[in-house]
This record gives sequence, structure tokens and C-alpha cells, in this order.
Amino acid sequence: MELQSANEDHSQPPKFALPVDSEHKATEFRLFSVAAPHMRAFHLSWISFFACFVSTFAAPPLLPVIRDNLNLTATDIGNAGIASVSGAVFARFAMGTACDLFGPRLASASLILITAPAVYFTSIASSPISFLLVRFFTGFSLATFVSTQFWMSSMFSAPVVGTANGVAGGWGNLGGGATQLIMPLVFGLIRDIGAVKFTAWRIAFFIPALFQTLSAIAVLIFGQDLPDGNFRRLQKLGDKHKDKLSLILYHGITNYRGWILALTYGYCFGVELTMDNIIAEYFYDRFNLKLHTAGIIAASFGLANVVSRPAGGAISDLVSKRFGMRGRLWTLFVVQTMGGVFCILLGQVGSLGASIVLMIAFSLFCQAACGLTFGVVPFVSRRSLGVINGMTGGGGNVGAVITQLLFFRGSRYSKERGISLMGVMIICCTLPICLVYFPQWGGMFCGPSSTNTASEQDYYLSEWDSKEKEKGLHEPSLKFADNCTTERGKNMVTTARP
Repeated sequence: MELQSANEDHSQPPKFALPVDSEHKATEFRLFSVAAPHMRAFHLSWISFFACFVSTFAAPPLLPVIRDNLNLTATDIGNAGIASVSGAVFARFAMGTACDLFGPRLASASLILITAPAVYFTSIASSPISFLLVRFFTGFSLATFVSTQFWMSSMFSAPVVGTANGVAGGWGNLGGGATQLIMPLVFGLIRDIGAVKFTAWRIAFFIPALFQTLSAIAVLIFGQDLPDGNFRRLQKLGDKHKDKLSLILYHGITNYRGWILALTYGYCFGVELTMDNIIAEYFYDRFNLKLHTAGIIAASFGLANVVSRPAGGAISDLVSKRFGMRGRLWTLFVVQTMGGVFCILLGQVGSLGASIVLMIAFSLFCQAACGLTFGVVPFVSRRSLGVINGMTGGGGNVGAVITQLLFFRGSRYSKERGISLMGVMIICCTLPICLVYFPQWGGMFCGPSSTNTASEQDYYLSEWDSKEKEKGLHEPSLKFADNCTTERGKNMVTTARP
């Protein structure tokens, strides 16, 4: 009797506070809800990612003090900035694979806890080398972006996944702007209490370190991988197939769309990371501003994420309702190109007021492009979603590393000249979006294929071989394909499936 009752309970579909599709992904996004599991996962993901951003970019707003204490040269500062974003290149790719294998909850919380000691150790940095190392290891925490996007793509359905990804990523990235305000204020408070400035900046780093640690604990305690439960429990029950690492990697790496999105993301999110590293020092040195004033201006660049990246995700979902995937691609191309134009102009103007206006315009378009990118990413692969997320996210860090190496390391270029050249790179690296093509939906310049093998089912089931299909392992991809027919757009949605 007890066994029968347990089986009956297991067979009953779970109840959710939000309306869901056949995969139990939410079809609505209610920002101010904390309902489990969908909205709870949303809030845990963006808060933990926010904490990692605060920690990674806690040093730049205090650099005028830190460089005097540690005798840092311009080259030392540039190298440390590069180190802070280079570590996450591999970490992001690895995080995507970890999410596919173990789930976003365990993967993100583990990385946050592993990198938290590096934030604490910043307080005892005593040389350029030790300062570079702590920034390098702290930067690994930025790979939590991948788990954030994976988590949202696992919790929210196609009509709202762009919005969910945009808001979670944008509010997490907000930490890059918030830390420009938080760290000078914490530093000033500690100094006013009685600490000398060379001691005050060290004590200040305990605040982001503690915040990061607590966020990881919250993810472990309150988070859930999928709408139906955690990875391990579902695998034990037989409700989720435990996939092979080699096949996950193969289907992700061989999908050329992931590589193009990694390149283009390198010049929206990558330049955002670059600006987080240089913008406060740029305004401080070029316009002879006070440290706190430069920090406030620099903070406005990152704080724009509160609306810009979420708006990018929401716009992606909106244009998709009428124009499908082709609308998502066109909007991404136009917005990111405009961001490059504003970046070029920012490096050309010489007045403080014009620089602030252009910086804000640049930040809005640059960050909106980030949200638009992850309006496309969830549809590239169902089976290797984590790998594609990791490739794209890692591409953002690669772009940041290359940009800082080329334009902001040493004294080869002035910062204003480097900013203009960065704008040129943005425009050039946005062009490959034209090459992204989905046979079932089309691309920027071409409609969908007219062959009989160009349906959503054909695209997503091509990741499974005949033996796996015989075992029924492809069924989640089949459900996902059925839920993605909205990407045909308004003009195609009523067309019969090939």
C-alpha cells in the first residue's frame, strides 16, 4: 500500500505558482515574485552573480590609493586588470560543462566558495605580483554568469527566456557599477573611524568577501536546479538522463553558431568588463576629478545594467513574437553596432559633460546587446546548452583580455585613443552575426529552408543518434522543439510543420 501510494504521488504532476509549458518551464516572468522554484532561482542567481561582480571589480575604484601603497606602475595596473578577466575564460567554459553534468546550483555555489578566499587575501597583498594573483583568482568567480544563464534557460520557456536571461545577467552585472560606489564609501567610512588610508582599503575588502560567501550558502540551501527538482534526485528517479561528457562537448563545440556568438559577445560584454577596469581611472586622470566623484561617474556605466541588459532581453522576446529568430538577430546586430559608434565618439570628445553623456549612451547600447545575445543563445542547442553558454560567456572574457592587451596595457595608446579603437573593434566583430542561420527559422538575410528536414524537431533531434532515440533519451529535446515554434514569428507560426 505504501509503495503504491508513493508511486501515485510520483506520477502526479507537480503544482507551480507560475503557468508552465510541457517541460514545466515558466511561461510568465513575474519580477517581484519569489515563488519556488522559478522565481526563487532567478533571485538567487542574480544576487550571487552580483556578489561576484562586486568582488572582482572592488579594486579599480580604490586604485589611486592601492597604487601608491603597492608602488604599482601603469603596466602593473594594466596586467592586474587583464588578470582579473582572463582567469574566467577557461572557468566559464568549464562552468558550462559542469552545469550540463551536475546542475547550476552545485556548480555555481562551489565556484563562489572556492574563489571567496582570494577576496579575503586581497587585504594582505604587498607587491604587484601578489596584487595580480588575487585579482586573477577572484576573477574566476565571473564564471557564475554561465550558471546564471543556464539556470534561467532551464526555468523559463521560449517566450520569456530572453527577458529572464537579460534581467538576471543585467542585475548581476550591476555589481560592476555598484562596487564603484560601495568600495569608496566603505573605504571612507573605515578611514574616518580612525584607520590610515593604507590600512583602510585592506579592511574594506572584507565586505565583498563576506557578501560573496553568504550568497553561495543561500544558493546551496534554497536553490533548485530544474522545475522538477535537483539533478541528482531526478537522475536517481530515472526522470533525467545522465549524459556523457564527450557527447555534450562534441555537440556544443561543433555548432558554429556558438563560436560566432562567442566572438560577438566578446565585443559587448568584453568591452563592458574593460570599461569596469579603466573608466574610474580614466575620469580621475583626464579631468582631474576627486576619487569619489570619478567613482560616481564610473558607477553610472555599470549601474545602467539595471535597465539596459534587461531591456535587451525583453526587446529580443518582443521582436521574436512578430519576426521570430530573424528579428532577434537583426536587433542584436543593429544595437551592438550602435554601441560601437558611441564608443568611438566617447574617445573623441574632450569635455566632461559630453564624455558622460556619450558614456551613458554607449553603456545602454553595449549592455542591451549583451541581453540580446542571450535571447539567441538558448536556442542554439538543447543537449549542449551549458557548453554553448560557456563558450559564449568565455568569449566575453576573451574579448576583454584582447582589448586590454591591445589598447590599455602600458602607454602605447592614451586611454581616449584606446576607447575609440575599441569602438572600431566592436563594429568589425559584430558583422559575423550575418552568418548565423537556423534552417528552421532562417537568418538575417535568408528565410527558413524549404526542405522537409527543416523543422524544430529535425534541428534539435539531430543531436541524438538512433540508439539514443530508441531508449527515449531524446524526449526532452522533442518537448523543447515543440515549445520553440514561436521562433518562426507571427508570419510563420501558423504554417504547417514540414
